[in-house]
Amino acid sequence: MSLNNLPATPRLSFLASPASEAQSALAQLVDFHGQCEPADADVLVALGGDGFMLQTLHRHGGLGKPVFGMKLGTVGFLMNHHREDPSMGPALIQRIAGAEPAVLRPLEMVAQTESGASVGSLAYNEVSLLRQTRQAAHVAIDLNGKPRLEELICDGVMVATAAGSTAYNYSAHGPILPLGSRIIALTPLAPFRPRRWRGALLKADTEVRFRVLDPYKRPVSVTADSHEVRDVVEVTIRESGERTVTLLFDPEHNLEERILSEQFVV
Repeated sequence: MSLNNLPATPRLSFLASPASEAQSALAQLVDFHGQCEPADADVLVALGGDGFMLQTLHRHGGLGKPVFGMKLGTVGFLMNHHREDPSMGPALIQRIAGAEPAVLRPLEMVAQTESGASVGSLAYNEVSLLRQTRQAAHVAIDLNGKPRLEELICDGVMVATAAGSTAYNYSAHGPILPLGSRIIALTPLAPFRPRRWRGALLKADTEVRFRVLDPYKRPVSVTADSHEVRDVVEVTIRESGERTVTLLFDPEHNLEERILSEQFVV
């Protein structure tokens, strides 16, 4: 549903993390606004931190409903501020009506395992390969079917979206990407060889394929946001051509501004 088509009093579905603060806010909000099932709602309201927001997108993103998050957790980069009394009443409807949308397009990951299984998942932040033992991973990297790095010896390597570039990617010294740039970040984790390689910026429609070169001696797992697959031999990642989700943000603190501001934190 387009934001322009939202009714004056949208039907809301409140979703909350198990944290006591989020559960308390959930009870108050439902008491004031009522409750809809996610499939019947006009807007989903997620109460928690960034982890819970990602859970919400994975569980309900296919419904195509916009999501307004309020921070009632540890980390809230993808959330709006929670305001105690005003947020419980009509002010919440006003905030949603005046919110600015941020359209996110997730990564699609398909992993092939040693057992021959093929496992698919979506990632709104990043897809990361990690060594499973003390042995460093040996990984080859192909872009759009063309070999680009014959052997990367590392603790791991990831592909991050713009929305996720300020999270694990940034902690690994990867670049922060402007929202809407249609760029993804390819970032190594503790690279040993090539020692000076620091990753790459790629067009969002690039197909990235990782080939694990010695999966039996040097096993590797892959994680798409929080979905882990172990003992992988090959992982293919591309930006989704169909799936999008829309997050709603208060104009004074929208996601694009937050990502820009992160680049000037000293």
